[in-house]
Amino acid sequence: MSLQTLQKLLQSNFLTQTALTQGQVNHTFHAVQRLYDTCRWRKIEMFLIPAIRRTTHDADQLLPDLDCLSQAAAKSMEALSDGLGGTMVDCEAKVANFCACVETFCSALLKRLEREEKELFPVARAVISGETWFSLANQMLAHDAHRQESKATAAPAAAAGKRGRARAPRTEVEHLHDDPFSAVYAH
Repeated sequence: MSLQTLQKLLQSNFLTQTALTQGQVNHTFHAVQRLYDTCRWRKIEMFLIPAIRRTTHDADQLLPDLDCLSQAAAKSMEALSDGLGGTMVDCEAKVANFCACVETFCSALLKRLEREEKELFPVARAVISGETWFSLANQMLAHDAHRQESKATAAPAAAAGKRGRARAPRTEVEHLHDDPFSAVYAH
C-alpha cells in the first residue's frame, strides 16, 4: 500500500465511520509500519545521503529538515502504537484521532519524498562525481546481492525448522493473549 492509497483509504472510508474494526486498525497500523520501514531502509538513506555528507556542505540545511520529517513520521507511528495499546477505536473522537495520526504520518513522509526529489537529488547530481556514482552503484548492487543471499539461505532453514517440529493446535485462550503490536514494542 502506498502513502497516497493510505490517505485515500482514510478520506473515503475511515473518516466517515463512528468506529473502526480491530481488523481495520491492525491492517492500517501494519501498513504504516511497513511504509516507515521501507522509507527508512531505502538506498537513499543508506548510500546517497552519507555520500552527500562526505562530499559537500550544500545540503547541511536540508538534511536536518529531512531528518525532522522522518522523526515526525516516527512520532506519529509511536502515537498510533501508544493510542492502540489495548483500546478500541470505538467512537468518533478515537476515529478522528487515529486518522489524524495516520494523516500526519503520510504527510510527513510525502513531504520528505518531495523535498528529496526537488532539493536533494539536484545537490547530489551537482556534487557527486561520476566515479563516486559508480562506487555507490557497486555498493548498492553488493547490498542487494547480500540480501538475496540471506533470503536464499534463510528460506530452507525456516522450512526445515517447520518440518522438524509439530505444534499442537492453539486454543482459543492462547489466541486472546496475542499482542498484535508486539513487533512494535520489540524495536
